[in-house]
Amino acid sequence: MSWGLIGIFVSLALLIGLAYRGHSVIAVAPVAAAVSMLFAGVPLLAGYTQIFMPALGGFIISYFPMFLTGAIFGKLMTISGFAESIASWVARVVGARYAIFITALLSALFTYGGINAWVVVFTVFPIAKSLFQQADIPKRLIPAAIAAGFLTFALGTLPGSPQIHNTLPTSYLGTTTFSAPLLGLITGTVMFGLSMLYLRWREKRIRAAGESFADLTVMERRSMVPYAAGESGESGEDTVRSSPDAGGAATAVEVRRTTLLEFLAGLFPLAAVIGANAVFTFFVIPSWDTDYLGEDLYGNVEVGDVIGVWSVTAAMLVAILSVFALKPSKARALVEELSEGAKNSVLPVFNTATEVGYGAVITSLAAFTIIRDGLFGMGGNAVFTSSASTAVISGVTGSASGGLAITLETFGEQFAQMAADQGIDPAILHRAIATASTSFDSLPHNGAVITLLLVTGLTHRESYKDLGVITIGTPIIGVALIAGLGFLFGAF
Repeated sequence: MSWGLIGIFVSLALLIGLAYRGHSVIAVAPVAAAVSMLFAGVPLLAGYTQIFMPALGGFIISYFPMFLTGAIFGKLMTISGFAESIASWVARVVGARYAIFITALLSALFTYGGINAWVVVFTVFPIAKSLFQQADIPKRLIPAAIAAGFLTFALGTLPGSPQIHNTLPTSYLGTTTFSAPLLGLITGTVMFGLSMLYLRWREKRIRAAGESFADLTVMERRSMVPYAAGESGESGEDTVRSSPDAGGAATAVEVRRTTLLEFLAGLFPLAAVIGANAVFTFFVIPSWDTDYLGEDLYGNVEVGDVIGVWSVTAAMLVAILSVFALKPSKARALVEELSEGAKNSVLPVFNTATEVGYGAVITSLAAFTIIRDGLFGMGGNAVFTSSASTAVISGVTGSASGGLAITLETFGEQFAQMAADQGIDPAILHRAIATASTSFDSLPHNGAVITLLLVTGLTHRESYKDLGVITIGTPIIGVALIAGLGFLFGAF
């Protein structure tokens, strides 16, 4: 094994290990990239300024408008009260006993509506916590229930999703965000159904073991007065039974009662994202004269290379304006929060862009050809090869969007050519790659996973097993379903 290949694995272990311990990938990725360059004998400064930073900057240049408008939209949905109205109305109508289903459904709804994943977590968790307590469902299942919506099918499987995972392939495959619509809907439904079946089964198992919502988590125990060594949480059971004097019973979060009209008003901006995205994708932008894009000034591209980003960004702007139109009484407060929403876009876009920079360094190393050849040697089918490559690289970077961007930047043209040679509709490739990106990305070092556990006050040891089954297992099944249905019936 060459030193360069060893360096790649050492840098990956460093990246995963430090991210697992909560360190920012913005700081960790350049260090991990430097380690790989040292092993490979690449000049550090040249590698950083000429490879790492251009890749980072290129990603931000291309996709920052989507992150910016998405973060602002998510902030306005929260400040306007629309997010709370949707969540509380669904919770009240459906009932607390369906807490897992409601939590996953709301998470998926907000994600499919274009709200940033970090915003989804903070928006859904208070509602989920209240519902889980009312239904006395063990709290360790809350992260998996939230993840079932915002880390799986709503990102890249469902057609029309404005998330980056569904938009990136359009620039490389000449597709749209609505590619293979029925195939995506069927697969998304199956993935959601399997998640609900698994979580329902886990709920019964944990309840049968005597665990309830009131049991203390590791985080709750650490926040209490000093305890005996045997109760430290470093060994033994994940949770302990709470007692009246231990303060273990959590306080319910009040679910505000909302009317059907408030629910529909809150739903309108989300529907506006999807509707406007479709209108701009299929009618408005194709009607424009875009011959000027062929000029060097505009990058010498075709409209198909940018329509995904354009349509989603425009749809987000329409949704933002709809929030102002529906809440004129809160116009001043909404304007004041525009800057805060814009600030919220910086960390996510830099997290992803930094991982793209790390990936660019790795893919530039001579040793990476061994990994590349291994990925392409797994099979000749374009769907299988592209999905496996995307899943592996997303796992390496710990980011679905980062891994997807690296994969498409490195292999996009080859995937498209393979599909053309094999007579495979690019729409099938689009849907498979987007879904595959949301599988191995959810390994323990994933930023969204770490954030989700921090917000919910749970540890990897308590909740990652179920979270991993949902976020890794169901997308793998989804990719297999897309490949199978695509082979039998083509894109539909």
